[in-house]
Amino acid sequence: MKYLIGEKLNFDWKVVTVTVLSTLLLMVDYYHKIFPQKYLDRLLLYLVIPLFIILVVFRENPRNYGFSFGDWKLGITYTVLGILLMAPVIYYLGHGDASMKKYYDRFLIGLPWTTFFDLLGWEFLFRGWILFAYARKFGHEALWLQAVPFAIAHISKPEIETVSTIFGGFAFGWVAWRTKSFIYPLLIHWFIGTFIILVAAGVI
Repeated sequence: MKYLIGEKLNFDWKVVTVTVLSTLLLMVDYYHKIFPQKYLDRLLLYLVIPLFIILVVFRENPRNYGFSFGDWKLGITYTVLGILLMAPVIYYLGHGDASMKKYYDRFLIGLPWTTFFDLLGWEFLFRGWILFAYARKFGHEALWLQAVPFAIAHISKPEIETVSTIFGGFAFGWVAWRTKSFIYPLLIHWFIGTFIILVAAGVI
């Protein structure tokens, strides 16, 4: 303990920037409305601003943060497997859990593009910016570290979904890690987000 107290602090300024700014962006998203459509807020907060920081402040290529197609063959494989795995689970929960139906059946208008643009920024924040920034410092531990704020950000949603997101966030992160791209967890998440709304609304 004495060693830790007396140890000189030496922070990685990029990790600090990503941690503090992503937390602030999540708070702004929760407490404020910038545009009439929520997905526009999230495109600005979770995609445009992080990309600006990467390009202008970090002076790096966004590819270093998963902004590329990466290993597209592996990515397509994982995307198809993820959809096939999650479809029956979502169908069961959408029909069997009253809280899921109550929460999601109000988002039917504008599908599928509302969910795509909403999740485009959302996925880049967690499976691009945070994951790959943390991976440089913490290695594989970044998979769990990015899943924690992802789960916390779901707290206002149905409990069964929120509890699952710590593991779902890890799985999305693992796909991004393996493919070196946030695109494939985005596609899987887009399917999940769209399908649950359709099921909850009774369309499927």
